Amino acid sequence: MKRGFTLIEVLITCAIIATLASIALPLAELASQRSKETDLRRALQQIRDALDAYRRAADEGRIQRAADQSGYPPTLSALVDGVPDMKSAGGAKVYFLRRIPRDPFQPDLTVPAERTWGLRSYESAPSDPQPGKDVFDVYSLSTGVGLNGVPYKDW
Repeated sequence: MKRGFTLIEVLITCAIIATLASIALPLAELASQRSKETDLRRALQQIRDALDAYRRAADEGRIQRAADQSGYPPTLSALVDGVPDMKSAGGAKVYFLRRIPRDPFQPDLTVPAERTWGLRSYESAPSDPQPGKDVFDVYSLSTGVGLNGVPYKDW
């Protein structure tokens, strides 16, 4: 007597595997999106904390600024490159970030991390963020919408 699977058994097994795969694939995509959203929240928080720390240092007189300047950094790279500490005798620098985090929704990995963010100057309206002579805030350039229904650029 020959042993083996019948055609019906093989088809039923394939159908069960296909059903399980069709359930697992959307869950994997959802987990990936949720992970990117967590990374986006973390990156925005790091950059915004550094921008606020820069402003506090400028208000405390640790960073030289002109009377007509807002006290925010001129570029994101100033947070990483550091600025001279006016209260230090040895010419030390004040650093606010080790590196600029990337926008996790930027698909092109060849773009420098600083250019993955949209920049809003202090003089720019919140509803229409525009770059200017300083960096008051950053936002994602992604056109996607988060799982919470809010576009990433509005986070």
